[in-house]
Amino acid sequence: MLDHCPGSANLRTPTLSIKRCPQCGAEVEVFSNDVSVACSTCGFTVYNDLLSCVQWCAYAKECVGEEMYRRLVERKEG
Repeated sequence: MLDHCPGSANLRTPTLSIKRCPQCGAEVEVFSNDVSVACSTCGFTVYNDLLSCVQWCAYAKECVGEEMYRRLVERKEG
């Protein structure tokens, strides 16, 4: 049996993606476990487009850990 589900792999072992800042167009590095990142050029907050199992799985808190779960749930509700 797995210690963690495969759906949370990008949260436990982050992957990097490059996004464009909607404010200034600069490249912003966003890791898959980041909820938001400030653009280093203009300071605009760039949000990660997280749509993960954490939002619906009953075991998410145990799977990804208390801190990550709280960050992702606060982002969704906020």
